[in-house]
Amino acid sequence: MAGAFEGSAPDYDLIVIGAGPVGENVADYAAKRGIRVAIVESELVGGECSYWACMPSKALLRSGHVLRAAQRLDGTRQAVTGELDVPAVLARRNTFTSEWKDDGQVDWLNSAGIDLIRGHARLTVPRTLDVNGRAYTARAVAVATGSVPVLPDIPGLAVANPWGTREATSASAAPARLLVLGGGVAGTELATAWASLGSDVTLLSRGPLLEREEPFAGELVTKALREMGVDVRIGVSPTGVHRDEAGVVTTTLDDGSTVVTDEILVSTGRRPNTLDLGVDTVGFIPGEKLSVDDTMLVTGTDWLYAVGDVNGRALLTHQGKYQARAAGEVIAARLSGGDVHDAPWGGHVATADHAAVPHVIFTDPEVAGVGLTEAQARARGLNVTTVEYDLGWVAGAKLHADGYEGHAKLVIDEDRHVIAGATFVGQDVADLLHSATIAIVGEVPIDRLWHAVPSYPTISEVWLRLLETYGRPN
Repeated sequence: MAGAFEGSAPDYDLIVIGAGPVGENVADYAAKRGIRVAIVESELVGGECSYWACMPSKALLRSGHVLRAAQRLDGTRQAVTGELDVPAVLARRNTFTSEWKDDGQVDWLNSAGIDLIRGHARLTVPRTLDVNGRAYTARAVAVATGSVPVLPDIPGLAVANPWGTREATSASAAPARLLVLGGGVAGTELATAWASLGSDVTLLSRGPLLEREEPFAGELVTKALREMGVDVRIGVSPTGVHRDEAGVVTTTLDDGSTVVTDEILVSTGRRPNTLDLGVDTVGFIPGEKLSVDDTMLVTGTDWLYAVGDVNGRALLTHQGKYQARAAGEVIAARLSGGDVHDAPWGGHVATADHAAVPHVIFTDPEVAGVGLTEAQARARGLNVTTVEYDLGWVAGAKLHADGYEGHAKLVIDEDRHVIAGATFVGQDVADLLHSATIAIVGEVPIDRLWHAVPSYPTISEVWLRLLETYGRPN
């Protein structure tokens, strides 16, 4: 790479396109190794997660979770007699987005010695990009532009001004009636949030809710949403959408029925954000993911990296930041002629993307999973055994809620005698997940897990109950 700019020095060692959490981490970890870094951002520094996704959505959800948790306990349910203060919840949400201002994030970039270039970047030739009509060159370029929603081809939908996840997480008031299209993570979370805030919510899903999870996860979430008053309709699809002059939305379904609402939210999937980046000028297809190796180097190049959602490996902020830490370090190492540690589980690779991706769906109940589901494990040809346990039978869980409802499952790889996957569904299970993640990443043998004693009485006692169900080693 050093010889690519004979006769003139590049503007930077590394330019990162996209200043969300992923891009910030690529830039930070590279800059800490002493290379010159710039980051390009066309919107707010901090990206989708900070302003329109992870943080505002979880802020919208939290108040409802706390209220229902109090209502599940005798003694507190009698004390909690009111409803959520919606303006107060929305105002609290705004604090998590810094009122959609990025001053603090810009200050951080300055303190880290990373140059900020405002504008839309497009690749023009290898190692060169255009921002606002000016060319910038770098020895390496990292694309961290995330993903964008996909609008399904439904007659009338596009002109009906539907909400995307951005509008749903930044709305200034709760719509009286809301239709949610999509039974995945965003759809179920936002249906939960707006139902908590008083909206009359209808949720449409072609297949079972959360169908990429273990089946019991979607079943428990469906039950809970219906108990909250959400009209969950499974196996139906819209055939047309119309918004009238008064703003009322009428959605016609393939079963002949109609749903009349004030807003319609589309959360039916996302695609890599590569459509207007100029990737075609360097041999790639706009709108498609940029395939990478485990160091995030784009296949067929020695200068281009793709990190986070844009590479399609794991569309999760924390997993993108994990990739970014590896990418920032390895870019710096390669540019400076240092050692590269790219063996599995080395410091310059994102090995966990393949088998140990943790994720939490903040519905109520929460869904927390890591590794492979049983179906995924069997599809890979693994020799697996599964064990399950009702979380309502765990003493520590009963302390969290009267009549606690939840479920846990382990997928065990019998050939290696380690856990290949774990799923927990229930109130307050999110923090169970890291122990399962460590067990999978560390390939802790089942026999050794018997010596990891869970504290009593906590929900973590489910680990002992799962091991007992599996059977004590000889």
